[in-house]
Amino acid sequence: MDETMTVLFVFIESTGILAPIVFICLHLIRPFLFVPVPVVCIVGGILFGSVFGTLYSLLGLTILSVIFYVLYKRVPKLSSKINQLKQKWLGNKVNFTMGQISILRLIPFINFHLLSLCIIDVTRNFRQYTKGSFYTNIPVALFYTVFGQFIREFSTMMIIVILLSLTLLFYLLREKQVIIKWHEFFKPKAGRSYY
Repeated sequence: MDETMTVLFVFIESTGILAPIVFICLHLIRPFLFVPVPVVCIVGGILFGSVFGTLYSLLGLTILSVIFYVLYKRVPKLSSKINQLKQKWLGNKVNFTMGQISILRLIPFINFHLLSLCIIDVTRNFRQYTKGSFYTNIPVALFYTVFGQFIREFSTMMIIVILLSLTLLFYLLREKQVIIKWHEFFKPKAGRSYY
């Protein structure tokens, strides 16, 4: 991870006045380079400081979310692949709230685009999706940009405490009701007949 950050740091720093544009573009190509979101945000904090690093990361992540939405709606093969991934990892009865999605975005090993699909599921149109993406990207951009340099120095116990705190927040921000459709509730069990 340190090598990846060093390479990104040197590359962006060498671009001079175009560094913010290159940094935002780095967020857009990040999925193809298999670089985690936190790494890019940490580099943004080091290069641009807390305020501008957070703003550039937020802008880059929101543009990436919008591109994902457009591709998801326009490319059926991608849509089916992402839906299969969601079915495999989350099942079909999971509806996260925006607060839960914000918490999950803070956890580095959870797929960013899978959470974008969860936002698509809870919003009605492009405008709501963009607004939801923007708000759920704020915590990840802010947290990893501002506190990124300190996270590397945390002990294992401190990281476990942070993850447990995020798990507790995730539970507290859950949706308080579950809606089961009539035909799913009364679905007959395999091998059993009521006639």
